Amino acid sequence: MKKKTWVTLVTTGMLSLLLAVSASAAYVFWEPLTYFNSGTWHKADGWSNGGMFNCTWRANNVNFSNGTMKLGLTSSAYNKFDCGEYRSNNTYGYGLYEVSMKPAKNTGIVSSFFTYTGPSHGTQWDEIDIEFLGKDTTKVQFNYFTNGAGGNEKIVDLGFDASQGFHTYAFDWQPGYIKWYVDGVLKHTATRNIPTTPGHIMMNIWNGVGVDSWLGSYNGANPLYAEYDWVKYTSN
Repeated sequence: MKKKTWVTLVTTGMLSLLLAVSASAAYVFWEPLTYFNSGTWHKADGWSNGGMFNCTWRANNVNFSNGTMKLGLTSSAYNKFDCGEYRSNNTYGYGLYEVSMKPAKNTGIVSSFFTYTGPSHGTQWDEIDIEFLGKDTTKVQFNYFTNGAGGNEKIVDLGFDASQGFHTYAFDWQPGYIKWYVDGVLKHTATRNIPTTPGHIMMNIWNGVGVDSWLGSYNGANPLYAEYDWVKYTSN
């Protein structure tokens, strides 16, 4: 039997922990979001998704203070909005994805944690979502897309207001299912047409347009912030 190997990477006042064990066991990536680790992550900057996304991604809207990362939704001019997105440089496949976060509360906005890959990366559109609709942060929405096919939304009552404190949200993505958890408690399982393509780990905040029936009408309130404490990925 191979002995376990522990590798600890220390970068400029910030600890990234990489646990590499035997080839048949799990790989674990865990990172406290205390500073911008450009070797692992990048900030979206200077472009917009268009469509229902009514803002432009700005690197300045991704900030680190008091031990957490804050993604901001701000306004630079009347009816012009900037938003924050943070994504991993690498892609990750089947495994357990976890985040400690506190979403923003306001009608017309989304705070999220998800995996994504698509045509801009030379792949099919596969995505797995944990989304907070700011109009009601006592609920969370789980969703996924496989080769662009969605329609898998599931809204779950949390029993608390997620915007009032940090909680742990997770999904376990396997070849035959996805299971979503809140504070370690299983909340939803999907088994139909499960995604297969490794994706980037992503977090963002944005305001919608033309999707009032889903998000509610955005009222222009700003600045608004979603906060993230740490992220963890455990492979099969």
